[in-house]
Amino acid sequence: MQTKFKFEELLKKLDEYVRILKLAKTPQKEEFFKISKIAGAAMALIGLIGFSIYLLLSVLPGALSNV
Repeated sequence: MQTKFKFEELLKKLDEYVRILKLAKTPQKEEFFKISKIAGAAMALIGLIGFSIYLLLSVLPGALSNV
């Protein structure tokens, strides 16, 4: 009985996903490139922030201890 309930619940959830996918549309070429540029810039910015933190925590303490 429990497995039947879970199966019906799964089917209901699957129907929700199918409904959302039917409403979705593929982006135009211009929109896709704009989204790609924004995502790429965000990844580069996060990478730059991470690299800066790495440099501050690894290089700076060594340079200060030699002074």
